[in-house]
Amino acid sequence: MLHSPSEQTLINPTLQFKPDNPNPQLKAAIVDHLSLTFPNQTFTETAANILNQAGYTVDYYSGEKVTVEFYRNLPTHGYKIIFLRVHSTATRVGGTECPIALFTSERFSQTKYVDEQLTDQVVGTAYSMEEKEKGIAYFGISPLFVTQSMNGRFQNTVVIMMGCEGLTNTKMAEAFVEKGAKVYISWNLEVSASHTDTATTRLLQHFLIEKQNTLKKAVTETFKEIGFDPTYKSLLIYYPLKAGEQTMESIIGEG
Repeated sequence: MLHSPSEQTLINPTLQFKPDNPNPQLKAAIVDHLSLTFPNQTFTETAANILNQAGYTVDYYSGEKVTVEFYRNLPTHGYKIIFLRVHSTATRVGGTECPIALFTSERFSQTKYVDEQLTDQVVGTAYSMEEKEKGIAYFGISPLFVTQSMNGRFQNTVVIMMGCEGLTNTKMAEAFVEKGAKVYISWNLEVSASHTDTATTRLLQHFLIEKQNTLKKAVTETFKEIGFDPTYKSLLIYYPLKAGEQTMESIIGEG
């Protein structure tokens, strides 16, 4: 049976972190696909605490909830900040390049999401060469899925894509911006889980709590503190460049 694009499957968060005085307009999501392979409860609690300090209610999604349908409905929740703590790659199963694919926890099948497969909206991804050789693969969503199959639109959202190669090219960033996000922040090369967790926590402090900071200044301060990824030499960057002159409040308040 072919999947019906109009079908909606809403997935509830695993946990929710609420501030003392929640603002219904301020909602954030931590999409923690890496909890399946590189769990880090300290990152989750630290990030949620910083967000709560700033008045945000935080929905936390553990790895098993990160499915194709989860991504399909992500814009409908009204999040102002989304952390995609997800595996990502620029190589699909079979070895061919793809713009960027964000992993799901859903095992790949040629008989599922057939329309999306035929239009390159979803691709097969694997964690390692060993898994590829064993035929173990998972669905990954491409930039075309963001623009063509996600329901609704993001509302001046800041997307922090914490996985590898998120800005090795701008295709995924362009897709999120076309879908309503105001800025997409990610890495230009591969990155270790520990480094992206540390960087994201520092960036959040500089950009959200230190409200006078522009994005450019917040990213610069983060780099001064933690530097390049020690293994892969990757750098945290953002798209579009013009967003660098804005503060968090000016970004999410646009409209």
